[in-house]
Amino acid sequence: MKWTPKAWPEGLRASVPIALPVAAIGMSFGLLAAPLLGSLPSIMMSAIVWSGTAQFAALSILTSGGGTALAASAGLLANTRFLPMGFAIAPSMEGGPLRRLLTGALLADASFVIGHRGGGRFDISAIAWAAPLQYLPWIGGTIVGVVGANAIGDPARWGLDVLFPVFYLSLLLPDLFPERLQGGSRRTRGRADGPSRHRSAAPQNLRPIIVAVFAAAITLALTPVAPPGVPVLVAAVAALIGLRPPRQSATQVSGGDEA
Repeated sequence: MKWTPKAWPEGLRASVPIALPVAAIGMSFGLLAAPLLGSLPSIMMSAIVWSGTAQFAALSILTSGGGTALAASAGLLANTRFLPMGFAIAPSMEGGPLRRLLTGALLADASFVIGHRGGGRFDISAIAWAAPLQYLPWIGGTIVGVVGANAIGDPARWGLDVLFPVFYLSLLLPDLFPERLQGGSRRTRGRADGPSRHRSAAPQNLRPIIVAVFAAAITLALTPVAPPGVPVLVAAVAALIGLRPPRQSATQVSGGDEA
């Protein structure tokens, strides 16, 4: 049997397009961290922490003259985002405590998006298989950045400074505009479910956009006055909007009564 990309596990296949950006962001971290932390500590930090958000948050504190304890606290605070993500995937997980623990350890931001199936459901296999092409490029990129720090120079020279926000924007877009980015299958599903359901689902699609705009406003308001990394963390409260159950339209209610 010929091994083709279509035969790859879904999580592994979905991680292919983001492997290069992950490596590039890892390289930018290596470039910035090596002069401050040293070569080996920078590589070990990427291997153990494996979180760009936490690592850059800690690095920004150290660069601005903050102490090690404050930098570690900033990194730990940044990684608290994995708690609600873990709660979200927990109902979809199977197996004993050890298997669930190991699967949770593989969770990353991109993996969370790749494994999301809507309606609070997650493909745990996709989350697990998404890890290799995120973990290995992250460490490899860090090593390249550390080794080539003198030759590569300032990350902004190569445009690497914009990769971090662009990477997270690319993860957010599918939830903001699912019909446009996944058009065919979504539209087909909408026709199969009937026009009334398709119309009633439209207002719910505005919620991710509202959350994104609200989070951006919080970040912009706090950036001039708050320490680095704090505005983004505080902006995460915008996600609490998702705790409110979606309002059912009259069409949905009548449809349920008929059923």
